[in-house]
This record gives sequence, C-alpha cells and structure tokens, in this order.
Amino acid sequence: MRIVVAPDSFKESMTAVQAARAMAVGVRDALPTTCVVDQVPVSDGGEGFAEAVTAAWGASWQEVTTVDALGRPRMAGFGLDGNRAVVDLASSVGLEHIAPGERDVMRSSTAGLGHVITAAVDAGARSLLIGLGGSASNDLGLGMLVALGARCLDERGGEVEPVPAEFSRIRRIEVGPARRRLEGVSITVAGDVTNPLTGPHGAAAVFGPQKGLFGPAITWVDGEVTRLAAVLGLSHWACRPGAGAAGGTAFALAAVLGAELATGIDHLARVVGLRERLEEADLLLTGEGTVDGQSLNGKAVSGVLRLACEYGVPSIVFAGRVGIDAATQQRLSDLGAQRIIQISDPSEALETSLRRGPEHLRRAVADAVGHCSADGDQLEPRSE
Repeated sequence: MRIVVAPDSFKESMTAVQAARAMAVGVRDALPTTCVVDQVPVSDGGEGFAEAVTAAWGASWQEVTTVDALGRPRMAGFGLDGNRAVVDLASSVGLEHIAPGERDVMRSSTAGLGHVITAAVDAGARSLLIGLGGSASNDLGLGMLVALGARCLDERGGEVEPVPAEFSRIRRIEVGPARRRLEGVSITVAGDVTNPLTGPHGAAAVFGPQKGLFGPAITWVDGEVTRLAAVLGLSHWACRPGAGAAGGTAFALAAVLGAELATGIDHLARVVGLRERLEEADLLLTGEGTVDGQSLNGKAVSGVLRLACEYGVPSIVFAGRVGIDAATQQRLSDLGAQRIIQISDPSEALETSLRRGPEHLRRAVADAVGHCSADGDQLEPRSE
C-alpha cells in the first residue's frame, strides 16, 4: 500500500513539513511493515511555502536576519538549490508574527521580504520563486522595493518611509535601482489570491480588516494605493487578477519587477511532482488548520484533493478545526474526501491544543489508517 501524505500547514501549530512528518509517523504506527509513505508537504504560497519547496528540491535552507512587518529584527530564511531560490513572504513579514493587539497596517511594511530577496540574490540565485500569502501589510510592496534600492520621495525630493501612514506625502517613486538590483533574475510569484489591487474586491477592502484596517481607513488606503499606482505609471495593473495579493506586493513584483504570477498550489504541484506521486498512490492524507467553506476557494487542500480525484485516489482530510455545512461536505466528498477528521480535543485549551498539534495529528492518522487497514471497505478503492 502506498500512501501520499500532503498536508498544508496547521496555522500557529505546525508547518506543512512538520505536519507531513507527524502524519508519516502516524501511518507507520498503524502499518509498520506494510506501507510505503510518500511525504509531500504543500502550501498555497503562504506560511510554509518556502520550506515545502526546499524539501521537494532537496535544497539547503539558508537563515537570514531580517525584520518583521513592524520593523523588529527576526530570523527568516530561503531555500537555495544552485542558482534557484525559494522565498515566502510569510516567514519574514507575515501576520502570524504580529500579535493581534500589535497589528497596525498603517505602519506595516514588506521591507523584511526585500531583505530576504537580497540575501538570496547575493547567494547566487538567478531564478526566484516567491510565495505570497499571510501578509500583515498593505503597502503596495513599496517596503520591499525600497529594501531592494527604490526610493519614495516627497515634493522636495526627501525620502519618505514606505508605509501607508506616509503615503500621502509620496510624489515620486524611483524604481530603477530595484530593477537594476534584480537584473538578470527571473521571478515567479505563487499565491492563491485572485483579487485586484484596488476597488471593492481589492487588497484593502477584502483583506484589510484581518490586518487591523477598518471603516474610513480602508477607503483612504485604497485611494492612496490607486494614486500611487498612477504615480508609477501602472494604473492599468490595478484591476488585474492577483495584483492585490499580499497587500499589493504581487503588483510590485509583477508590474514593477516583471515577475510571472502563478497559482500557488498548482505551481507547487508541478515543482514537487505531485501528479506523478498520486498516480502511484492508494490513499491520500491531507489537511490544514481549519477546514471550512474557504478550503474550497483555491486553497492547497482543495487543490490536492482535486488532483487525487483525477487519479481515483481516495482521501482522508485532517484539520485542527472543522466548520462545514452540508453543501461544503458534499463538495469535499465530490473531490474524493471520504472522511474529514477534527484532530483537536474541544475540551482542551486552544493554546494547549496548538502546542500538542503534532501529537494529536499523529494519533488521529494512526487511528484512521488503522481502521482502513482493518476494515478496507470503509474507503472506496481507486479506479484501475
């Protein structure tokens, strides 16, 4: 029996790599001698994306000192494999690193991502894969561009800090130095967001509230982002699908630096050879922190289920929390998810449950796989 374990991260509990390891241990607990386990951690471009790709490449992980979205020092990293590197925004300037009471999108920046990109290029990377997701900022990617050498200037030519609180002072943006810094470097951006940069479905309107942006501030930031896109001479990019990813960082990477925009899970599936691995599989185990209606909207788990369904591979989904209605349950079932298992104990404190996530996941997998082995008709067999 060959089992593919392909989880996304369990937010605030496990990275995708850690979740895959816990799942693999659970399988071996239940089937110590009769099963081949293929670990394929996945990500839609957010938290854990760089780590998942690094594992798939067999690349080396490089630690780098950078800053979080509020400018505080922190460690992040990138995967390096010859002249190609993988970076994700979440590891440096992700929302997960900012406590709820500290979130201040008006003072948040993507500069930390720019520092990691610089380190990757300095290490010899000429091809960059950048995962976007889980951002704490709505700075149009200007912090990243400035970290790469760009300059935001006021009407007198003085430099302006590239954060939303100072946007109204910016009259000119010199991006030439950033472009020259990345000359000869190809960039592919992976993410699951298809929102445009501005408007009612744009970055500020849709994702601002989770970052601490509300009411009139959303309208103001959206207006300033619209104006700054015009300052750059790139207004035509504002309505393009995906430009609003990571608070407009996708706009900066694609419109200013010439990056290619790709769907996170689809691109990762190609990188890790997920189709080929599922073609040989008898069972897929996947999961994420929360399985709900959003799990079907371009997220990693739905992408993995979709691929498994194409090959007739039955699936079991594990989650820290399950919150689905009958319609979502049916849609997941249509994708081949024959069981959806919540691993957390409702009686346990959230902090404890998050800390014990790997243990809960291992036990849930061992129990589920053990039952499948003992009573094989619980899962429909794959089509031959």
